Amino acid sequence: MAPLQLEKQRGRFAALAIAAVVIVVGIPLWWKTTQTYRAWLPYSEISELDTLRLQLSVDVEVVFSRGTLSPEQQKKVPLSHVSEKEHEVDAKTGLRYRFETKYRTATIMEEDALNQPTAAEADLSLHMLTESACGSVVVYVIPESSSLLPKDVNVYVGQRRTALLRSTPVRDSWSLKEVLANLDPQVEQVVNTMSFSHRDIIAALSDRVRLTKVTKESMADSMRAIKSSPGYEITFSLLNPDPKSHNLHWDIEGAVYSYIQPLLNKLAPIANFSVDSQILYYAVLGVNPRFDNSMSAYALRADSLSHVINPVEARLGSNAASSNPVLNFLLYVPDANHSPLFIRDHSKREVPSNAFHSPRWGGIMVYNVNDMYGPNAQLPVDINIDMAKVMGVFLAQLRLLLGIQHTHPPPGFMLQSPGNAGLTDWELDRLLWSRSVENIATASTTITSLAQLLDQIGNIVINDNIAQQVSSAVTSLQLAVAELEAGNLAFALQYSREAILASERAFFDPSLLHLLYFPDDQKFAIYIPLFLPMCVPIVLSLLKIVNEARRKRADKQAKND
Repeated sequence: MAPLQLEKQRGRFAALAIAAVVIVVGIPLWWKTTQTYRAWLPYSEISELDTLRLQLSVDVEVVFSRGTLSPEQQKKVPLSHVSEKEHEVDAKTGLRYRFETKYRTATIMEEDALNQPTAAEADLSLHMLTESACGSVVVYVIPESSSLLPKDVNVYVGQRRTALLRSTPVRDSWSLKEVLANLDPQVEQVVNTMSFSHRDIIAALSDRVRLTKVTKESMADSMRAIKSSPGYEITFSLLNPDPKSHNLHWDIEGAVYSYIQPLLNKLAPIANFSVDSQILYYAVLGVNPRFDNSMSAYALRADSLSHVINPVEARLGSNAASSNPVLNFLLYVPDANHSPLFIRDHSKREVPSNAFHSPRWGGIMVYNVNDMYGPNAQLPVDINIDMAKVMGVFLAQLRLLLGIQHTHPPPGFMLQSPGNAGLTDWELDRLLWSRSVENIATASTTITSLAQLLDQIGNIVINDNIAQQVSSAVTSLQLAVAELEAGNLAFALQYSREAILASERAFFDPSLLHLLYFPDDQKFAIYIPLFLPMCVPIVLSLLKIVNEARRKRADKQAKND
């Protein structure tokens, strides 16, 4: 009996050893090798981005020229003054505007610059003396009797970041505090015109804010402008539906260099731009224009313009080599059977530019050439297109599509035209403020949505590359918010661009497809048929060992009784 007991004991030890190896080593090893790899993500920092509190800081410098303050008042001019405004947009988004105004008197060189014959020359001379920082505003207060401004103009806003403000009459008995209190509302109007408005910032937050919080006008501007992107493709197309009648020539390269490139150079901090052009023959509109007897010409009504784009767009081709959005600008020369052709608005009035634009797509201009050749002309007639007329329209449309909104100044303001640059420095600043806030809002929404998605679906693999992109986006967002708070607009835009690039690369990574991986229930359904035949003998042996141990315990207790 001793060898039999020894054999049973050896069998029990073997069963226990096998069970121990399966439970201690096999199951954890199987669980670890079949576990979905998920790299670490900064969930705590991402959750903080869900509640966005932005502070926009603007440096304002008010310079008093000779004759605006008395000598006694000049001695008491304060160094600076800080004002703040808070706006609670919704439960998770808040805005604070901080304006730090510094006061000083004009230097001798600035006084000489202000003695120029015209305000434009004074603006240029002041710019040559010193260059203001991006996002800042400098207001020069000039005497009421100054001849720099016309009589009906109180404020002149130049092409740079400076403005000339005519001082209002003050009483001799007024203290410096009363003079500044009378001046502050005018300076505030200048800053709101040259820097940013609350309406523009709210529109830039459209990715986070409900539509009810956004005004109808600001939402229309936001829907017209193309969304922020690291790059844009601009395509100019000449549509010649009747090459048998006219042979068109356009100097598109020279026109882009003269009219468009200066604007794109100033917009270089915002995005990268590439420009190309093409000529399409026998390309017709998708709508047949109707002849209007009242104007003895063909007309395109406003309600039919939406049907023009799709048929023409099929001929434009696509830029498959780039994922950047495309802005199309089409110059359409009507054929001889539909000339002249004019566009009418909803009020049935003729559009002066004879052009229209489509939000976030581009613009189309109709260029009539029927008056350039007579009935006895030899066909096809060589026609040189007036590029100054064409590019003036396309430049205005490009400004709208890029989000450079037309500013509505208060009464008494005179705004200097941007000139050949196509964009003033303060208009660029307004765009930088909006794009920085828009990028921060979009990137924060993208990152928080991605974190919620990965938290809800546990079987998605999070590789190290995605974790690195997410961490980079969070870091860039924090830096962008900090730079906005410090008033460093250029750095805030740079970090916000890096944040939106990293967040979108992580969000649209092809590996983040949960259908590529088995959920846990399918994992068990696959592996149980493989492990069950091996586990049954082990479980039965363990049950037999437990039953024998119980029986021995019961026999021992009976003998003791």
